[in-house]
Amino acid sequence: MTHRPRLLAIMGSGETAPTMARVHRLLVERLGAAPVDAVLLDSPYGFQENAPEISRRAVGYFQNLQVPLEVVSWRTADDVLARERALARVADADYVFAGPGSPTYALGVWERSRLPEVLAGKLTGGGCLTFASAAAATLGALTVPVYEIYKVGAAPYWARGMDLLARIGLRAAVIPHYDNTEGGTHDTRFCYLGERRLRTLESMMTPDTVVLGVDEHTAAVLDLDTDTVTVLGRGALTVRRHGSSTLLTPGAPVPLEEFRAIAAGSHPTPSRARHHTPDTPRPPPSLRARAHQLAELFTTALGTRDVTTALTATLQLEQAIVDWSADTEEADSTEEPRAILRQMITRLAQLATLGARDPRQTLAPLVEALLELREHAREQGSWALADTLRDRLTTAGIEVRDTPQGPVWLLTGHPGETDATDQRAGPAPGSR
Repeated sequence: MTHRPRLLAIMGSGETAPTMARVHRLLVERLGAAPVDAVLLDSPYGFQENAPEISRRAVGYFQNLQVPLEVVSWRTADDVLARERALARVADADYVFAGPGSPTYALGVWERSRLPEVLAGKLTGGGCLTFASAAAATLGALTVPVYEIYKVGAAPYWARGMDLLARIGLRAAVIPHYDNTEGGTHDTRFCYLGERRLRTLESMMTPDTVVLGVDEHTAAVLDLDTDTVTVLGRGALTVRRHGSSTLLTPGAPVPLEEFRAIAAGSHPTPSRARHHTPDTPRPPPSLRARAHQLAELFTTALGTRDVTTALTATLQLEQAIVDWSADTEEADSTEEPRAILRQMITRLAQLATLGARDPRQTLAPLVEALLELREHAREQGSWALADTLRDRLTTAGIEVRDTPQGPVWLLTGHPGETDATDQRAGPAPGSR
């Protein structure tokens, strides 16, 4: 049997967003030649009425990555058959993925089951575990009850996690969405806890427990074959120990031995890590932000009559909506980008309406005025001036024909122009 690498990927968010597509591809490629046996465990969002839709979006996302994804449904703790089927399927799979929902709900479903041992088997026997968002929060010794604290208003407390990280020598609480800024004027960092509540939770931790914070649209990949941790994506992995933070940023792998030492507080900060200093948070990537960026580009392009750039921006927005449509966290955020896209299309249609107008309608007042001048010059015997006016019109692509009924004109080479479907300028004597 071919050896499978032993990988644990912890994603802070964006697990089905375009930002994490590269990470999924890298992980799947590490597992060997296609097809890779990949499964989605739906327990974290099993309580949601739209659970089938979330699964469908995830399957579509992986389909775009050319990776077939099977949904392993285990949505309630009392469904014994679903539990045993799920455990068997997870044990066999190469790639096990779990993501959004409620960490405490997931733990409730998995409680008193063999799932922690089955997952630990991947870390010893080979395979890849990719746990993101809510599922990521279950990996440590302690788990943040996000819904209960942030939504319901419960006093801060820890739930007991699966403690899977203990298998690699880490006693930690994993906090996804670590750099969240959705709160705007109020602090929603640290998975919507904010600094005050996180400090309260830290006071309840044993001295040997640390916080591992994974920023949004960021992945920490622990490779147990090479004994390294690598940060991928837009943000950082934070090791927070007793209120003091060390950040690991994307780049070269860091040895797991060093990583454990940082967590234990017994290792100097490596060159790629830095102690946390407050700075202005970057807005997270999102479909809405991309839509506004492209809308600005579109407006600027129209202002300079750069139709190609305007059209490109429109097509890029349509593609962005498609790319982000599988993201379970962006499922309700497509309304505004679609409205922007409709505005772009409408403005392009207005521009096309002007361009599609028969140019003879636009030119007629000018050409007929020049023909009147030509006729007046001929009446006065100013043949040179009359010829000059005719020659200038010819140079401009306007052919003048003198007929017994008066001069007529047509556009030379005008699309659809086959013969004298022409414009009459009124009677004129003779011809010249």
